[in-house]
Amino acid sequence: MTEPLTTSPANQSPTQPEPPSRPARKHSTFRSLLRIWPYARPIRWYLAGSTLCALIASLAGLVIPLVLKQIVDGPVAHHKASELWWPSVLLLVLGLAEAVFFGLRRWLVARPLSGVERTMRAELYARLQRLPVSFHDRWASGQLLSRATSDMFTIRLFLAFPLVFLIVNSMVFLIGIGIMFILDWQLALISVVPAAPLIMLCSYFERRYSEAARLAQDQNGDLATIVEESVLGIRILKAFGRHRTMAQRFRAQAVLLRSTELRKAWLLGNLWAVIVGLPEVALACSLAVGVIQVAHNHASTGTLVAFLSTALALRWPVESLGWLLAYSNEAATATDRFFEVMDTPPAEAEDRPAAAAATAAPARDGIRFENVHFRYPDAPADSPDLLRGVDLHIRPGETMALVGTTGSGKTTLTALLPRLYDATAGRITLDGADVTELPRADLRRLVSVAFEEPTLFSATVRENVLMGAPDADAEALDRALDTAQAQFVGTLPLGVDTQVGEQGLSLSGGQRQRLALARAVVGSPDFLVLDDPLSALDVHTEALVEQALRRVLGDTTALIVAHRPSTVLLADRVALLVDGRISAVGEHHELLDSCPAYRELMSGEPALAGPAAGGSAA
Repeated sequence: MTEPLTTSPANQSPTQPEPPSRPARKHSTFRSLLRIWPYARPIRWYLAGSTLCALIASLAGLVIPLVLKQIVDGPVAHHKASELWWPSVLLLVLGLAEAVFFGLRRWLVARPLSGVERTMRAELYARLQRLPVSFHDRWASGQLLSRATSDMFTIRLFLAFPLVFLIVNSMVFLIGIGIMFILDWQLALISVVPAAPLIMLCSYFERRYSEAARLAQDQNGDLATIVEESVLGIRILKAFGRHRTMAQRFRAQAVLLRSTELRKAWLLGNLWAVIVGLPEVALACSLAVGVIQVAHNHASTGTLVAFLSTALALRWPVESLGWLLAYSNEAATATDRFFEVMDTPPAEAEDRPAAAAATAAPARDGIRFENVHFRYPDAPADSPDLLRGVDLHIRPGETMALVGTTGSGKTTLTALLPRLYDATAGRITLDGADVTELPRADLRRLVSVAFEEPTLFSATVRENVLMGAPDADAEALDRALDTAQAQFVGTLPLGVDTQVGEQGLSLSGGQRQRLALARAVVGSPDFLVLDDPLSALDVHTEALVEQALRRVLGDTTALIVAHRPSTVLLADRVALLVDGRISAVGEHHELLDSCPAYRELMSGEPALAGPAAGGSAA
């Protein structure tokens, strides 16, 4: 059973490919958010219009205190009720304008921003498809899933609201302060005293909150990984009664995430307490001084009312500062996580120009491994190579069986042919063409693969099989299903148009393996790689598949990983892989006579004596 990844309480999630020193680097929220601009640029006029509408609506709110001043110093002071109608109408118009422009702001950006989110998510998905297998080996699926879902939502919401109101509220605050200075510069000076401590506090908060936000989003990805693994492995969990153990792991990860979220709430709460508290103290002081001024006829009552109304109108721009800064940090972290994937060079970037492949030798030469070495990218520096100088020639039209003990590198060797991994040294050729000089799209049209663990998608049988050859016709589909002895498809409710469900779990292991085999042979590939393709089949079905498979193998050059003598007998020759090297090559009966290691592997009986190698090294 695959164990879910656990999360360290350190700032760096263990699923991240970045070095542990990464969080120590200086973080710039502005620089991170600026990277969204290429995606937001096509809708810049919508964003500008949204910002303008929000600004007009907010300024309409600032005009209301000035109208109140005219009412208090005019009709109210002079007891002329007949003059109240026009200021009242003006207040109504300003209120309606505020509501209309705020509604228009939201309408302007709703559809364009959903397009930005769709574009970013589509590019992220496309990049994930192009990244090398070694990248996916290092990254937990939950981390990638959270980047494609919750992070995209965070970025879209930032563009829709915090970005607009960071600009609008800043302008409204400056304009409001200017109005307050015009009304009474002494009261205005008292009101702006909290500005200095607020600026220092926001700088301190931004740094601390950014660290907590990043940690929370990484922990959320780890939690998603546990949920995904629990759902996909539900049969194993139930069969072994381990659902409580998994629930404990989920609970521990959820508690860890909760503690981080509480730390975020604590930071934001402290910021809000100061942001709300200091202006209120300043407002109280302004009110006290203003009352004294009015009492001594140094200011009019209308001026004091207008000043206080303006100050109250600025409460939202000031109080929202904490939330806007917090969400900006969330968005910056989401942007960093998005670009961690997008900045990873895709495997296709290593392709050489197609013209280089065209100059390769056109003669049929089959498959050659020439002094091939391989080690996984994240292997310890002092560990030996998994493959160490593999030399092997599979002649055109020949089927070669690859055998060896568990962990000898058989599956890894087969993964080098379609360049799921690249050899760290040596050379692999197909009909004389170096696989590194072939564009990957062309290479994977030439080479078809069936893995030991068959993977099916939430699609129909037809769609799953035709992934091996999208342009194949119905006749090729039927022929591939017959080769794989997948007649059970006819008993499914909708035949080849039946949905097989997530991971194909509605089918048995043998049925999934046969569909995977059909997918490998449907396109009549030039080169075929089969990794123990019959391991889940019963003896009777295996015999039928082998009989049908012989016809396919007669028209292709094939490499088959085999563990059972019945599968070995499909091959023209056999290669024995021992400790990362080819130690013997020959026909099955020859190796049984001349190679004790091979004889022991096939019979399960310990070799009595003799060398571990034998046969031709062709």
